[in-house]
Amino acid sequence: MKRITIAILVLLIGMTVFAQSASLSYYAEEFNRSGATFINRQRILENVRDANLTETGDFYPNALKTLLIKIPDIKTREDWEANEISARMICQALAAEKNADAVSDLWQLIQYFDIIKDVNDGLAMQEALIAMGQTGDKTYLEHIVLRLNDINTQQTSDAESRRRIQRAVAGCISALEALHDISGYRPVFFVYVGWYEQSIRNMAHNALPDIVDDPADVIIEIIRDTSNNPGIKLTAWQEMLRTNAPDSSMAKVAAVALEMGWGYPTSDNALQRNSNTMRKSAIDTIRLLGAADDSVYPNLDKSYSNNFASNSPDYDEIRKTIDALTALKTDNAVALLYKYLRDLNDRRRSGVWGNKERQMMQWVVPALGATGTKSDDVRLLLTTIMNSQDYTGTEQGWARAALRQIGN
Repeated sequence: MKRITIAILVLLIGMTVFAQSASLSYYAEEFNRSGATFINRQRILENVRDANLTETGDFYPNALKTLLIKIPDIKTREDWEANEISARMICQALAAEKNADAVSDLWQLIQYFDIIKDVNDGLAMQEALIAMGQTGDKTYLEHIVLRLNDINTQQTSDAESRRRIQRAVAGCISALEALHDISGYRPVFFVYVGWYEQSIRNMAHNALPDIVDDPADVIIEIIRDTSNNPGIKLTAWQEMLRTNAPDSSMAKVAAVALEMGWGYPTSDNALQRNSNTMRKSAIDTIRLLGAADDSVYPNLDKSYSNNFASNSPDYDEIRKTIDALTALKTDNAVALLYKYLRDLNDRRRSGVWGNKERQMMQWVVPALGATGTKSDDVRLLLTTIMNSQDYTGTEQGWARAALRQIGN
């Protein structure tokens, strides 16, 4: 009984496949018929779509070729609209089937329906770009990147032009997200920080983590680019923080973010806050993940020294810097902490002493103790402070506790 049932199922499946094949053969013949109009071809595609066929083979790639060949025959607005609707249906089918056989023809279709031509509304271009992404074929990846880079410069106040442009942008984002190549990261990032409507910017933002796990090299380029203001640099750094990049890459970008956080002099308060926020976040990352290279130390020194010398110091940045140096525990880190304490000691002896200096000492002395350094210079300075009558009993106690931590 079981053998009979299986045989019947095989027979039914075979009959279904045969029926679909025959049906597609008929549709393909009608689609390619020399006398078929653009409306005829549109109706045929609608029939194939509505038939919900599971095996379409080369029907849609061949239909796209025919569509491209027939473009010169367009005479009326009705022909053009039917052709555009047909193109969109074919692209949707190719995307659903992830069919890479037609990738070259899809790029040709994009050229025809490019929004650079006023007659195009961007919908067919969008569908073709989506289909290209779904194929997984990267043959035209660089072309898509260049096209999106170009579109990013086309800001306009005309409402209709904005709609057309943003449809194309949505297609580019979809394609670059699906193709998973780092070259797509930068143009999609600049959509996110660009002039587009919030829905398009959100689409770009959601796509960024899917394009590549580790965009460190691109993020560094964006942060180092002097034409980008601190707001863009901060956003790039924040995007790095939500990636799946390894700790080594994160630390490398943090070093650059800290450096460039001091590299954009401006009197604009908002931009100053952007730089300040990026620096402090980078310092936190360095504290957690370590120093990618020795370039971090001069810039950590700036975060302490520049704020200490300021009439309105950011104590939060100073504290984060000291905490980072404490966590690093390297010779360079200890050398900076020692320099700060030596300067504070000189100030105390000369009588230049106030609440700021005392607060720094309260942070720096325990930090040196926590590093566990075996530096004789550090030990001698702490011993001097512990025994000096220039300091209060509480301040001497800080030095004594740090010496205990350092030990013998």
